[in-house]
Amino acid sequence: MAEWSRLLSELARERGAELNRYGFLLCGDRAEAADLVQEALVRVFSRPRRAGELGEAEAYVRRTMLNRYLDLHRRRTRWLRALPRLVSPALAADHSTDVMHRIDLVDALSGLSPRQRACVVLRYYEDLSTADIAARLGCGEGTVKRHLSDALARLGDRLRPPGRHATEERLER
Repeated sequence: MAEWSRLLSELARERGAELNRYGFLLCGDRAEAADLVQEALVRVFSRPRRAGELGEAEAYVRRTMLNRYLDLHRRRTRWLRALPRLVSPALAADHSTDVMHRIDLVDALSGLSPRQRACVVLRYYEDLSTADIAARLGCGEGTVKRHLSDALARLGDRLRPPGRHATEERLER
């Protein structure tokens, strides 16, 4: 049991910030990301297992976070359909260009489906191949490619400056 507690404290100390960033990229909210990390750590380390290496434990926690995010989003979607009221995210104040771009990116990411968002995060944050993403999500590589293609098209439409069209950008290249 002492090995698991050592591994847990080492993981939280050395990789806690990266796990929080990963959670934020998945859900788009710092508090929810922290909850996601905390819940994944509790789920992973609540049952004694043989102690492994830090990298194995981190991968297992990240997988648990991804599964939990997808489960929570499914449940939330069901509840929102059942509720008679609309829920809208609060807008942050525009203090600088960098903050504005970050808000636009987070807003654009929130417009993606959970699977599209998971594929984008796994591809561009985790730097996984389509085969690895397909294995993590339990689907085919073609499905991952389709999710990535749709997500990038949607992100491009939402992040493109007003008045610019995709054809103009292609012609400039």
